[in-house]
Amino acid sequence: MADPPVAVPRTRTVRLVTALLAVLLAASGCAAAGADGPTVRLAQFPWSAAKLTNAILGEVVAAHPELGVGRLKTIQVGPATAWAGAQRGDVDALTEVAMPNQSELAAKAAERIELVHPTYEGAEQGWYVPSYAVEPGQPLAGLTSVTQLNDYADALGNRLVDSDPSFLTTEYNAKRLAGYRLDLEQVTSSEAAQIAELRRAYERRQPILVYLYRPHYIFEELALTKLTEPTPARDDCYTTGDGACAMPAYSAWTAASPELARTSPGFAAMLRRFELPLPDVEQMLQRVDVDNQDVEVVAREYVAAHPDRVRQWVGAGA
Repeated sequence: MADPPVAVPRTRTVRLVTALLAVLLAASGCAAAGADGPTVRLAQFPWSAAKLTNAILGEVVAAHPELGVGRLKTIQVGPATAWAGAQRGDVDALTEVAMPNQSELAAKAAERIELVHPTYEGAEQGWYVPSYAVEPGQPLAGLTSVTQLNDYADALGNRLVDSDPSFLTTEYNAKRLAGYRLDLEQVTSSEAAQIAELRRAYERRQPILVYLYRPHYIFEELALTKLTEPTPARDDCYTTGDGACAMPAYSAWTAASPELARTSPGFAAMLRRFELPLPDVEQMLQRVDVDNQDVEVVAREYVAAHPDRVRQWVGAGA
C-alpha cells in the first residue's frame, strides 16, 4: 500500500482529471448489487489491500439491502487522481486512504469528502534489507541505520528499489534520499516487479534495499530487517522539511462524501463502523498475492467466516 507526508504529486488540470475519471467510470465494473438504491462510486487504489477492502464491502452490500446501495461501482485510480475526483464530486467514497501520507490531498478535498473512520492503524513503512544480508560475514554486516547506507552503496548496487510511481511514497522516498544525502539511485516500477526483484535477490542470497509497507504479504514469506532512523517522523518533514526523518506508521482510513449520508444512510453509517484487524489483512493478502486466489473469493470467504464482525459493521441489533 501501501504512501507518509512529502511533496504533493504533479498538478493535473481540472479538465484532464474530469476526462480521465469519465473514462474510468465508463470502463469500471460494478463491485456488487444490493438494494434498489443509488450507485455508489468507490475509488480503488492500485494495491491489493484496497481491492480486498472494496471486495469485502461489495459482499456486505450485496447481502444487506437495508444499507441502501443499489450497486458499488469501483474506479481504479492513483491517489492524486482519486482525490481530485473527490474534490469535484465525481467520487462518493475512498477506502484504504493511507494517513498521514494522503493528508494534504484529503485537506484539499475536505469540502466535498471527509475522513470518517480508520479501517486499521499502526502499519509500519520504511526501508528494508533481507535479514540474512546483515549477518556477520555477509555484505551488509553492521548495517542498522539509513544513515549508514553510503558505506554500503556498492554492495547494494547503488540502488533503492522502490514501488509504483503513482504511490505518494515514491515522492517521499526521493526526498528522503536527498535529505539523507545518499548516493543511491531510486528505481521505480510496478509493485509486482519490485517484489519479483526482491524474491530473486533473496533466492540468490544477495543484498538489496527496498521500500516496503504494512500490511503486506511479503512479511509472511521473507525475513526482512527494517533500517532504523536517527530522526522520528514529524508532520512537516516531507512538506517544508528536508525529508531526513522516519516514515511514520500509518493508518488506512475510509473517506466519504457527506452527501452519502443522505442518499445511502445505512451504508454511510456502516463506513463509520468498518474495521479490519491488521493480521487478518496480511493473511488475506498472502492468499491473494502469493497463492493467487481470486480477490472476490477471499473476500466472500472472509465475510462468511466472520458473521459477528459483519453484524457489527451493519449495525444489526444496535
